[in-house]
Amino acid sequence: MDTFRTVRSFPPAVRFLLVNQLGIDIGTFLLFPFLAGHLTGDLDMSSATVGVVLATIQLSHQGLVVVGGTASDRFGGHRVIPIGCLMRLSGFALFAFVDGVRAVLVASVLTGVAGALLYPAMRACAAQAAPPDRRAEVFAMLNVFTATGGLMGLALGSVLCMIDFRATAVTAAAVLMVMTMIQLFALPALATLDWANRRCRSRSAVHGCLFILRDRNFLAFSLTMTALTALENQIYLLFVSTSQQVSGQLAAAAVMPMVGAVASLALQLRVTRMVRARGGPAAWIAPGLALMGLAFVPPLLTVSSGSPPAGDRTGTVLLLVPLAVGAFLLALGQMAAQPSYLELVTRHSVGGLVGTYFGFFYVISGIAASACTSAVGWAMDIGERTGRLWLPWSCCAVLGLLSAAGVIWIRHLGLLPGENDAPAPRKDRTRAGVPPPRRRQGKRDHAKRRAGSSQRARR
Repeated sequence: MDTFRTVRSFPPAVRFLLVNQLGIDIGTFLLFPFLAGHLTGDLDMSSATVGVVLATIQLSHQGLVVVGGTASDRFGGHRVIPIGCLMRLSGFALFAFVDGVRAVLVASVLTGVAGALLYPAMRACAAQAAPPDRRAEVFAMLNVFTATGGLMGLALGSVLCMIDFRATAVTAAAVLMVMTMIQLFALPALATLDWANRRCRSRSAVHGCLFILRDRNFLAFSLTMTALTALENQIYLLFVSTSQQVSGQLAAAAVMPMVGAVASLALQLRVTRMVRARGGPAAWIAPGLALMGLAFVPPLLTVSSGSPPAGDRTGTVLLLVPLAVGAFLLALGQMAAQPSYLELVTRHSVGGLVGTYFGFFYVISGIAASACTSAVGWAMDIGERTGRLWLPWSCCAVLGLLSAAGVIWIRHLGLLPGENDAPAPRKDRTRAGVPPPRRRQGKRDHAKRRAGSSQRARR
């Protein structure tokens, strides 16, 4: 109920953006978790080909996300979001009906470019539509709606995959088609531009990109925050692979992401309000990153114990508990850090370049996250060969703690925006039912009143 009251308290534009996020994530998670299985099983593609397809999606997304952010600044998110949604549903429709490698690669490019258009535009629209003092709360609710859409899409996709992957892909495309039609008629235009937005549109896109590349404070902040994206991706790599090895079941891959999603649904709003009441976003990014690093410590108990004997369900559950605790701590740290850094990206942006700033941030974090994920995979291979299964977990823990230390350092140098914001004005006492104090009358006011009364008497 608290979540619904919070949503109702937002402006109509923010409420629609939340529903839009929910619909897009339902359609996306209907297909993405089952795409690799379709390519290897139904289309009989090799693992190398599947890797190329997935890499094409990621490269198209991360490589063009600056284009999406710049397009949002210049043409408006109300135009960019429907185009991105239309491209994604086109890619999903191709996945449903084609079986050749070239056609699958075309569908992958469409899907990746759609993400490059959608996510910077949606974040920029949310930042512009949200009240300035509630941006972190709006970003937190976007996380809640993303987790809800992911769970709904995953559950519906699991049922439809029992029928056929084509049914899953067609349903996902239909959901995105409905969202596209709603966006075209109901997406808030957000076209009321201030002078900064008009100045942004009068300049070239290259000028805006060069301006951001000269913003050293923002670049330092973006580089320091790359660990967050790298660590949150490990829920689908380290946690999933270890849970499958311990349980011996492929279905265990969904357990750890579900732990994080349920935790986000239950606690995201409370954590965001606590962050807002106790120091603000700049003060809680470092603790959130440190908690994400410490989340990789409990699973060390699992990897050091080895796999339980076959059929030992009690031993399997006991070994999965540390993994679940780690997944919960990872989600908790993400709850504190993610809405906070999204708000700080908005505070960094100047001259109406909100979307471009988000685009550059996603490019920097995406490239670094890909490099870190590759390094973690390399550490996993070394750990398996040498028997040091604790190696990748230790690397992730150190990465989180180092990133937290980096945020503390740049905050100490005063490079984070919003540190010296003025406190919010005190509420009017009349709202609490207490009348304002009466102004005491001085001698001058009393003399004026006597002069006015004497003039009226003469008349």
